[in-house]
Amino acid sequence: MIAIKQISSNLNDIRLPNEPFKVWGRMVPSLQDGKWDYDIQKFQQVETMCFPNEAYTFDKSKIYLGAYNEQGECIGLALLEKNSFNYLYLADLKINNAYRNKGIGKKLISACLKTAKQNKFSGVHTIGQDNNLSACLFYLRAGFEIGGFDNHIYNGSSQAGKADIHFYQNCK
Repeated sequence: MIAIKQISSNLNDIRLPNEPFKVWGRMVPSLQDGKWDYDIQKFQQVETMCFPNEAYTFDKSKIYLGAYNEQGECIGLALLEKNSFNYLYLADLKINNAYRNKGIGKKLISACLKTAKQNKFSGVHTIGQDNNLSACLFYLRAGFEIGGFDNHIYNGSSQAGKADIHFYQNCK
């Protein structure tokens, strides 16, 4: 049984390493009459990508939620940041490769929404790179909806040509 709990002291748990994921397509959002929709462009060649590991330290303005397996090992992490807007920002969500596609991400999202509601936020906001199609589709399946698109954020960087899609989910 997977347990979700707040992390308050274990640096190893909040420094859960990033693991590779497949880059197989791009989400292309569109806005018409105030409603977001999207198309999918599949890549001819599937690649593998891995984000650099973060050296997180405990910060009182952030909330760290961990997913733990039966042996008490942290196998998933959600990092929430409070900001001046009425949504908690999901700055990081990661699941150990061996535990992906087992509903753990949705359990962490559920805990994020519960935390947002307890702290009187409207909901949770996050960003997915348009070429991380698996993540974008996961957020939509988890109940998020598209709320914005930024195709300038990576200009002039090694990530040029990518864009960010903003996802929002309100508390229920």
